[in-house]
Amino acid sequence: MTKSALQVARAAYKPKMPKALYGSVRVEEGAATQSVADQDEVKKLFPNTYGMPILKFVESAEKANFPAMNVGVILSGGQAPGGHNVIAGIFDGIKSLNKDSKVYGFLMGPGGLVDHKYQELTSEIIDEYRNTGGFDIIGSGRTKLETKEQFDKGLEILKKLDIKALVIIGGDDSNTNACVLAEYYAAINAGVQVVGCPKTIDGDLKNEMIETSFGFDTACKVYSEVIGNIERDCNSARKYWHFIKLMGRSASHIALECALQTQPNFCIISEEVEAKNQSLDDIVTEIATAVANRAANGNNFGTVLIPEGLIEFIPAMKALIAELNDFLAHHQDEFNAVAKDEKRQYIIKNLSAVNAAIYESLPEGVARQLTLDRDPHGNVQVSLIETEKLLAEMVGNKLAEWKKAGKYSGKFASQVHFFGYEGRCAAPSNYDADYCYSLGYTASAIIAAGKTGYMSSVRNTTAPADQWIAGGVPVTMMMNMERRHGEMKPVIQKALVKLDGAPFKFFAANREKWAVGTEYVYPGPIQYFGPTEVCDQPTITLKLEQGK
Repeated sequence: MTKSALQVARAAYKPKMPKALYGSVRVEEGAATQSVADQDEVKKLFPNTYGMPILKFVESAEKANFPAMNVGVILSGGQAPGGHNVIAGIFDGIKSLNKDSKVYGFLMGPGGLVDHKYQELTSEIIDEYRNTGGFDIIGSGRTKLETKEQFDKGLEILKKLDIKALVIIGGDDSNTNACVLAEYYAAINAGVQVVGCPKTIDGDLKNEMIETSFGFDTACKVYSEVIGNIERDCNSARKYWHFIKLMGRSASHIALECALQTQPNFCIISEEVEAKNQSLDDIVTEIATAVANRAANGNNFGTVLIPEGLIEFIPAMKALIAELNDFLAHHQDEFNAVAKDEKRQYIIKNLSAVNAAIYESLPEGVARQLTLDRDPHGNVQVSLIETEKLLAEMVGNKLAEWKKAGKYSGKFASQVHFFGYEGRCAAPSNYDADYCYSLGYTASAIIAAGKTGYMSSVRNTTAPADQWIAGGVPVTMMMNMERRHGEMKPVIQKALVKLDGAPFKFFAANREKWAVGTEYVYPGPIQYFGPTEVCDQPTITLKLEQGK
């Protein structure tokens, strides 16, 4: 395989990790835990893995002898930069405990476990993928592990390969599935530990014990580089408004972090839209006002950042989508059988009066996009809804109305962009390379401690890596009950942008200045080699959250 100069140089990078993990490790157990909400319901569903203590790993002078152990690894869900280093960390950690231990990768996600498709990951394979982006070492998939049949089928191959522990690397839903699997295997005394690692570029898998999900740092730096490029072009040509949609279906963390890094003229935060009970027209009016104010100063150009999941946070749209999700969960086959030109009326006929009226008012394209096939969790695929085009068109229409009324005299031309897949498989930043390797190595420590139903946790990550704190958090601690596919199910609670948090407050305090002026920041490409103040920086979000 031909390698780029960067790949060759990057292969030599030695990830940094917490000091406690370099030698013998001792586990310290904290107090018992409980779920973030719905404690009685969650406890009832997880009698064997509920209430476990938080773990912290510390240096130990004792030299322990560990038997050889086989460990399985699964990459689940969408790709995120640094996944390969998680596996490398697991591999090195397991080998440090006993050189005869083995790591098996299940191919193409959880489906590989069920279908018994796997590969032993040798040192030669691992070394090819250190510090690289993507999940291509074993591939990923979105098969949900949720049935007894799947669990039993998976156990067959785990027993055959003598695998004593399984690490599932994924987001909130994948780690929820990991916890369900851990509970089942504990209940039947299967002799298999299940451990999770927090992955998602969206940044919505975090709490006091999970400071950030891996891949978020790199993805935001990739998007911010390109946004900065567009801002520079925008400031050079001075004739376009750029509407830029960014990944992040369930939360606006990416949009907020990219705004903090690049200082655009306008950035929508979905959580604020919901809190203010804003309508689509309210949002359009705010953007149009910013355009008009800049035009009054002779600036007929600018940048607007839009979170991917915005449409679901507009309260009226959220109610409509919730009813649509519930209806289609029970009538998908019937809907599929309806003629294409009759689908719109079929939906209108089967919705409540309020939601039917909203649905009927939507442009044909958006209405159609709202009824496309659901994702594996039963939710609308918001990435297929071209919100950036919708907003650009609606802002243009409103400005045209204002021009007729004599309220606006500028020029408006728009360009639209969607930055999504560009960030998912980027070569990991130094932060993600270090963080992911540490998460994997910590997972091996959790396995060595004989624990199951835990997620790998690495904290204090705004400090130098040797001061990071490695440990484990019970997955049940992060759970609540939510409606999925028309039923209440236990899931890890998503972390939304906190409107009273330091990152949003900083943004809110500066956005009016950014809107009127041209205060663009141009981050440039991710820097791997160079001074620490350039190449080893965590996200602005993380620094603000920790008061750094």
